[in-house]
Amino acid sequence: MSDTKLAVMSDTNQLALEELVKKVFADRQAKQTFLKDKVTVGWPVYDEKEILEALDSLLDLRISQGPKVKAFEAAAAEYVGTKYAVAVNSGSSANLLALSALLESGDLKKGTEVIIPAATFATVASPIIQLGLVPVYVDVDENSWNINPAEIAKAITDKTGVIMPVHSFGNPADMEAILQLARKHNLLVLEDCCEAHGARIGDKVVGSFGDLSTLSFFVAHNINTGEGGMVFTNNKKYYDILLSLREFGRLTEEVIREHRFDYDDPVLKNYDARYIFTRLGYNMRMTDIEAALGLAQLKKLDELNKKRIAIVGQYQNALAKYKKYFQLPEVRDNTFHSFYGYPFLIKPDALFTRPELVQFLEDKNIETRTFFGGCLPDQPGFREQNHRVVGELFVSRNIRDRAVFIGCHPSISEAQVEYVIKTFADFFGKFI
Repeated sequence: MSDTKLAVMSDTNQLALEELVKKVFADRQAKQTFLKDKVTVGWPVYDEKEILEALDSLLDLRISQGPKVKAFEAAAAEYVGTKYAVAVNSGSSANLLALSALLESGDLKKGTEVIIPAATFATVASPIIQLGLVPVYVDVDENSWNINPAEIAKAITDKTGVIMPVHSFGNPADMEAILQLARKHNLLVLEDCCEAHGARIGDKVVGSFGDLSTLSFFVAHNINTGEGGMVFTNNKKYYDILLSLREFGRLTEEVIREHRFDYDDPVLKNYDARYIFTRLGYNMRMTDIEAALGLAQLKKLDELNKKRIAIVGQYQNALAKYKKYFQLPEVRDNTFHSFYGYPFLIKPDALFTRPELVQFLEDKNIETRTFFGGCLPDQPGFREQNHRVVGELFVSRNIRDRAVFIGCHPSISEAQVEYVIKTFADFFGKFI
């Protein structure tokens, strides 16, 4: 438990509480049958440490945004390698807040184009549209399934303001090429790292390359706070705007401390600065309970990712014999792919369809998912929105029609890994 314990709790009582929570959690886990019966695509991986951190917040009556949010922000910023981090209520909100900050700063204006991969999740594109910006969909690389820098280059016009790469499934995008394009054309870079906790290029963690970056702590991600997200930046101007936008558009704590009753405004000069709103904002705050989970989770991130990589290694070795039918994930040199899930592509000339394989796996209690939104401009909710498409999006549409992913999270047991491998072997026994 953290150092913010209630003074009324003795060390003896606290130790007894910790032991009781540990025992109850272990008993509950032993009785858990769902994970034993199904190989899920994602699962919250935590133990008594997260429960005790959250309980500490409840005992201290700190359930809204408070000291643990600040501690989580500081720890996450240090891990990613940025000066600032702003915790929010979801990764989708993080994208909305980051783009809002760029507009509020004056560095973007409504109607500006934002270049994004066509194959990605809905809330990469939807905040762009909601804010009056224009998504420009470009194709992804056929090997990494990340935004293709060659296609970005074709899409840049005098209306372009932002390049928004997404590190899909924890696979780092080609940031060197993307940053070269951004510098050449004086463009901003917003990294969506929502599935890429701990992924790296060389010794740099993704999220430390762009002007802004975002993370999600959704329950199925590499680390989780149930819901939650974060925005990262090295830019103090953006940081101050993010803090204000996150909380209704009010003044930042720094300004309030210095000008509580003497804020420089001719109408409100003697007004309590805590209730002065300088812009239209949101309520996107993270709770201290969520941050308590995040503090414990962040300490485990590297170890959790190692377990994911070990599972992926077994999948890769076993499925390599079926490369005639599958395109398996590739990891570029000098990168660390943190594998939110294990994705693969069924080749066009395979002797089976995606629904046939998916149905077989699901019947065997192995969960599957397609590649998120597939090709977003083809989705009903996005077709009629203001947007631009560059190129034929051949790879994105191939992913839309043929991609599948399964789970590789640390709660999957060795027996389950072997079961997954055997199930694929049983399926392919019909074709080999």
